[in-house]
Amino acid sequence: MRLVTFRKGKHNHLGVLIDDHVADIVAATRASGGPDLPTDMTAFLALGTKGLRAAKRAARFAAQNPKRGLFVPLSRVRLEAPIPNPPKLLALAGNYAAHVAESGKKTRPKREQTPRVFMKPPSTTVNRPGGTITLTRFAHFVDWEVELAIVIGRKATDIKPADAPRHIAGYTIINDISERQFRIRKRPESLDFDRFFDWLNGKWGDGFAPMGPCLVTADEIPDPHSLHIALALNGKTMQDASTSDMVFTCPEIVAYISRFVTLEPGDVIATGTPAGIGYAQGRKLRAGDTLRAEIEGIGVLENTLVRPPKAP
Repeated sequence: MRLVTFRKGKHNHLGVLIDDHVADIVAATRASGGPDLPTDMTAFLALGTKGLRAAKRAARFAAQNPKRGLFVPLSRVRLEAPIPNPPKLLALAGNYAAHVAESGKKTRPKREQTPRVFMKPPSTTVNRPGGTITLTRFAHFVDWEVELAIVIGRKATDIKPADAPRHIAGYTIINDISERQFRIRKRPESLDFDRFFDWLNGKWGDGFAPMGPCLVTADEIPDPHSLHIALALNGKTMQDASTSDMVFTCPEIVAYISRFVTLEPGDVIATGTPAGIGYAQGRKLRAGDTLRAEIEGIGVLENTLVRPPKAP
């Protein structure tokens, strides 16, 4: 299934994307006499297989009864991020060797490293498909990073890689927008630790994690490591690779993180970006630029850069 969060009127709804229509599965479940489903994606994922079965039944009922207003054309709704408020939004740095190399860093054999995991503030960085990304007044070199993202469906604490697939609900796309030259004020001297936090804080801008367009359930992506992944800037391809190039696989990533923090339903983990970032090419994002991130089997995530609003 292709699960979505969509806005119709003033409220978010939970749906299943079927071609160019959205099935309102919460309303469809009520109309068909089934049990109530939560309208929040995180709460829905916590239901596990029970919730997924109910969603499939509701989606069928909605498609078979279009006159009830349960099967809405996609053009009449606004897609939100599939998980608008994930409990945790985690991401990996340097999980594609070619990206490490283009960043001017030394690549190492997998056996000599562990995943580099960081967080982005989920309540303020998550952005919707079609949403605008604001270049703040501190924007010096804003860049793009298309990434396959894992969505957790079942609590995981200190698990093994072989068990990780049972804890994965599905996958989506994240564009890990990054400020490469983060600076609020100049320092007389910058130490290594200062530069690390500059790199980290440069990931934290409001709206710097566009997500979507949908959450594709894991049963529809049996091998997440054989997907075409690409990003285009104003129609020109900048990143073009395969998820097979990842250093650490999805099960390895989930298992590793679960060793030091419990993963919960609705947590999202971006798995790193391939080569082709703007910083390596001297091309920073400008107001009016359009980014089109695409991953095979999931869809297209498109966003536009805008200037900050003028001060009153």
